[in-house]
Amino acid sequence: MGALSGFRVLEWASGVAAEQCGRLLADFGAEVIKVEPPEGSPTRRLVPRVEEGEALESSGLFALLNAGKRSVVLDPQAPAARDAWERLLAAADVLVVDRNRAALAELALDPERLEARRPDLVAVAITPFGLDASLEAVDLNVFHASGWGYHTPSGRDNSAPPLKGPGRFLASYEAGLDGALCAVAALFDRLRTGRGRFVDVSAQAVLAARADYVLSPMVAGDLPVSRDRRAFDLAGPSGIFACREGWVYLWMSAPGHWRALGELMGRPALDDGFSGELARARLHPGTGGAGAARARPLACRRRPPRGLRARPAAGADHGAPAHGARSARRSPVPPPRLLPPHPPPGTGRGGPPRGPLSAVAHPGRTGRAGPPAGRGQRPLARGRGAMRARGGPLAGIRVLELTKVWAGPEVGKLFAYLGAEVIRVESEASLDVTRIYGVDDPDDSPGFQSVNQEKLSVRLNVKTPEGVALVLRLAERCDVLVENLRPGAVARLGLDYPRVAAVRPDIVYVSMGMYGAEGPLAHQTGYAPCFAALGGVSALVGEEGGVPEGINVRYGDATFGAAATLAALAALVHRARTGEGQFVDVSAVETMTSMVGDAVMAYTLKGEVASCDGNRHPEMAPHGVYPCAEGTWLALACADDAMWGRLAQAMGRPELAADPRYATLAARKARERELDQLIAAWTAPQPVDQLAARLQEAGVAATASASSLDLVADPLLWARGFFVEVTDGAGRTKTTTGAPWRMSRPARIERGAPLLGEHDDYVLGELLGLSEEERRALAARGVAR
Repeated sequence: MGALSGFRVLEWASGVAAEQCGRLLADFGAEVIKVEPPEGSPTRRLVPRVEEGEALESSGLFALLNAGKRSVVLDPQAPAARDAWERLLAAADVLVVDRNRAALAELALDPERLEARRPDLVAVAITPFGLDASLEAVDLNVFHASGWGYHTPSGRDNSAPPLKGPGRFLASYEAGLDGALCAVAALFDRLRTGRGRFVDVSAQAVLAARADYVLSPMVAGDLPVSRDRRAFDLAGPSGIFACREGWVYLWMSAPGHWRALGELMGRPALDDGFSGELARARLHPGTGGAGAARARPLACRRRPPRGLRARPAAGADHGAPAHGARSARRSPVPPPRLLPPHPPPGTGRGGPPRGPLSAVAHPGRTGRAGPPAGRGQRPLARGRGAMRARGGPLAGIRVLELTKVWAGPEVGKLFAYLGAEVIRVESEASLDVTRIYGVDDPDDSPGFQSVNQEKLSVRLNVKTPEGVALVLRLAERCDVLVENLRPGAVARLGLDYPRVAAVRPDIVYVSMGMYGAEGPLAHQTGYAPCFAALGGVSALVGEEGGVPEGINVRYGDATFGAAATLAALAALVHRARTGEGQFVDVSAVETMTSMVGDAVMAYTLKGEVASCDGNRHPEMAPHGVYPCAEGTWLALACADDAMWGRLAQAMGRPELAADPRYATLAARKARERELDQLIAAWTAPQPVDQLAARLQEAGVAATASASSLDLVADPLLWARGFFVEVTDGAGRTKTTTGAPWRMSRPARIERGAPLLGEHDDYVLGELLGLSEEERRALAARGVAR
């Protein structure tokens, strides 16, 4: 049985995001009942299909999103079905919807009335721009409104249009992941308090939060904002290069990587500079004769960070041994068929097995279904020391961080944003690179400050036996431990799961690695651009029929962190019900592959290997990014023929709606280049914000492609409270990125990232009980420094 076995989820969804949320909950064992209209969910008609035609059971995408669920035919808005809907709702623990406030209010499902009716219900609403926005949008619009589109691919100037994300539904997959994360956190709190929560997830805010490492410094004024398409980019040579059998991604962040690459190429004299231009000039001839599969093991031995291009058949190529070894315990579950209305099923039914694809690796050991709330629970965060009360569903939980850079700290940040106390273990002898990169003062680093808000910092040198012993004592007083150190590092330090579990048997121990902790590639490590390349993401971004250019180089870490957070929360629920701790093993590459699930299913079902498709979409035309006045861009899509008619009317060309050249999707797809030219000529002289507003009023999915300048001033993000002010231990107040969700009874976000060792006295003194004299002696020996 899974960690969420025994919980019932009622899913009323018409799009990918909410279905993804429900699927993730089902993966962890929840019983998910999908409510569909008589004609079936719209996703039943989306490609890839097992067979041609409109058969409702043939969509591979629907199978991916709905494996393990049950289906009931019901229209909650129909008066005749209201009684059946209310009975389903009464039996649910979680409600997942993708309607805005006005639509929910028609059924008394708005937050205020729903809490009065069902104070124990966890409700999650996932929409493109939040519960209170009524904007037409598809994934293309959300991707561009979040800032990612404008800056994808990396290194591009403004002479060509920005591109969409990989595949068709990146924004929806990301929003569904955060929806599931919040749902599980709220369920955990309900086990303790009996109270539910209403969660409002904005897909735009979720994607904007995935850029927190660069967006937080921008909104704080520590990094410049502009209309430069390269504003999100990182320095250092990187890129996708041709090989004999495909493509290889190379990322180098230090001169040592450059020298290692020279050795790999048999040219150790590559010492005349470290720049992207030189790398491109030198690398094309150097890699062109190497097979991609051979380039990978050679590079692994010499350790320059790199990523092999992973086609969306990810796993059928270089990753097959790793994916196969890690997925052996996954049982494919068929998606639900449409069933006639029926009363709510009886209680106590165990959840289905996990499906074939998931956003995280393994949920850890899953034991028996747990006892009711209040029984079988272990004390939280045992030991001395009172936590600062901030509220939130994770109040009372203590997290210990042994993390570096971005992905690992992201987990701690999300836990902190949900109310947990998070303690970072740091040392002057081995500072995180984000504390010192480009700055003289480790307490004033914009990068570090962007992913460590609301955390505590204690100095302990884990390269000393005394330091390790103190970390183990601290772990005994924590509920969760998160590590993303190099493979094998925690074992060498004596801080691996068996040793930590020996002092805290019910610990939730989260291990994060590029390929996870098991399998033949578990020893490999890399950076976020490598995750994206290996997971099949980078290969899908580029001009139609062209070479891969990859999503923006910043993408990957925050998504990996969110996936690890979801898995850790599921493990906490399991512990609350059974008393059992868990080892949670999360793979960055698998997380990335889950973000292009539609492309994976196309290969799985039909052997189709997806490739770069520019801004094309198989089920929409037009679907693109069009020029506007002053070098700006408009993301515009027509989801159906009716929307195309509204666009034609807004263009002052109503005759185009009935023109046989454009009247149907098939006709528009056949003349897509001609259609793009026609629209571009119309948009080019117009101010983008005014045009987007007019098109929204007309009922057309249109948004501006947001530059960094647009993003930090975005009225929707500010209205949601996405940007918040925090104050650090030195009294400095800055604006930063907050939570991408809104929820009832949220955790307060008030403190900035900690100063180095700011909480030594609290952690070493109050929690561990060391006297002031003992602490001074430890500092003098280099242990507590």
